[in-house]
Amino acid sequence: MIRKNRPEFAIGEEPLGKIRGHDIEVYLDVERPYPLMLSRPPYPESLETRKEIEKNINVHLDMDFIRNIGHNEIVEVTTPVLITWHDGKSRLCGHFRALNNYTKADRYPIRRITHALGKMAKARYITKMACMKGLNQNVVKQNFMELLRIMSYGHICCNYGQQELLALGNKVSGLSLAIDQTKVAAVLKKPVPRNIQEMQFFLGFPSYYRNHIKNSACITSSLYKLCSKDVVFEITKERRDAYERIKYELTNAPMLILPDFELPFNLYIDAAYSQGLGAALHQRTIVDGEPREGVICYISRKLRDSEARYGATQTEFLCLVWVLEKLHYYLEGAVFEVYTDCTALKYLLKMKTTNRQMLRWQIDIQEYRGNMTIIFKEGKSHTNADGGWIMSKETQLMTLK
Repeated sequence: MIRKNRPEFAIGEEPLGKIRGHDIEVYLDVERPYPLMLSRPPYPESLETRKEIEKNINVHLDMDFIRNIGHNEIVEVTTPVLITWHDGKSRLCGHFRALNNYTKADRYPIRRITHALGKMAKARYITKMACMKGLNQNVVKQNFMELLRIMSYGHICCNYGQQELLALGNKVSGLSLAIDQTKVAAVLKKPVPRNIQEMQFFLGFPSYYRNHIKNSACITSSLYKLCSKDVVFEITKERRDAYERIKYELTNAPMLILPDFELPFNLYIDAAYSQGLGAALHQRTIVDGEPREGVICYISRKLRDSEARYGATQTEFLCLVWVLEKLHYYLEGAVFEVYTDCTALKYLLKMKTTNRQMLRWQIDIQEYRGNMTIIFKEGKSHTNADGGWIMSKETQLMTLK
């Protein structure tokens, strides 16, 4: 395939093609921003950094991405910024933050990462392709060029015929999905957050990898409270334990399996009275000739103030309805079994009630009636979805050690 389409592949720093018919425009909120507001003096750089910037600029000139401007041209000038990748390579960018204050947002829907990765199930070989310096292959309209001095993005990230590769912060194969520990390592080396901004930065990681962490909402609840308004930022023992627990879970997260939509699913749900909801989606697959049950994802959330006043059966019912809504991508049209430690849920669809809310919930889950089987499982053995909400502090510390 590569040999047949050789002209389409870039090798080295050779000139690239242009995307014609889709010229880039910069839409402004005003007729023209004041030029001095867009000008940025250069940052003080070391000699080594200046050499690297000059090297990148020369490469961009050779590849016809940028051009030299004359001294008599009226143009807003922004300072170049050098970004270094984890592999030591660098890319050249422009500091356009001031220009962004005058531009209209270009919003468009982004595909869900979990859905994209889920489609790799059973893949024997995986290929990842990307345009070399892709955004630089776009053509900027002539009357907008004066607003953009440097526009350089991207690095080489193509892989062909791989059985396993790194993509979107995950280590992906045709059978499983694991956390890319190189992404987490830098965060784990940082000290305990000292302010709200540092805490929000840290919480972004367990939020992104929440499918890998059992009862992540429970573990991070005390840390999220620190980011609320009118809350004094103080790292108590409980919050310190939660912080260490999250670090432990990120480094010891289980390897998730990719779903096979031709096989049935096992859904384990559990609700902790007045606390939160949790669930784990499993599937039994054949690995090395033996049947094994693996985790596809974990989901959890805290109860809202109004939900915390529900009775035990109503809370379990809420858990099932919420989980079916969140995991409809996997369960719609699929055969699956629901495991719960609440006996009343077995008779859920036949239950007669005058509670209008529960009647609405019964209607909401009717579409799953033919494919869903609810099975009772005793609380002591029902630990797939449970654990985080009712685990004592002593047990948490023992697990941590």
